Amino acid sequence: MGPSDIDEMEGAIELSMKPEIEIENRAKFISSYLPRYESEFASGADLRADIEAPVTIAPLKRAVIGTGIYVSLPEGYDIQVRSRSGLAAKNGVFVLNSPGTVDNDYLGEIKIILMNLGEEDFVVLPEMRIAQMIVGTYTQGNLKLVDKIQRVTNRGDGHFSSTGVM
Repeated sequence: MGPSDIDEMEGAIELSMKPEIEIENRAKFISSYLPRYESEFASGADLRADIEAPVTIAPLKRAVIGTGIYVSLPEGYDIQVRSRSGLAAKNGVFVLNSPGTVDNDYLGEIKIILMNLGEEDFVVLPEMRIAQMIVGTYTQGNLKLVDKIQRVTNRGDGHFSSTGVM
């Protein structure tokens, strides 16, 4: 086995680790659009606003923004929709149910619920990058109803901050 054989094997392993996600673009206002990883090692591919005209989101209000993107996922995979850090840090705008889950069997349009916690109106522009999608795996648990949970831990049923702040 020579160096070229090893390189070929490494390439095949790398490809096998990346699931093929079928994406259909039904965007009404963006032509030839595909979610895109904006850097070499980005975990999220950016989703864009498929809107005809700007949408203004007032402080403490939300808006549902379509992306025009439909996906078909291989078995065992889902998509997590997350906020873009720049929108959150600079404007107080984030994905409301972050992370939003696109279930494996969902075949509808990916829509983004944007929330404005900033102090000023936020304007979503056509084709603006508004969220990111992360492809991941999931496991369905074997849910079992019991009369009483037998496991004992130091935390027990301690709620928020029960393990301390520092």
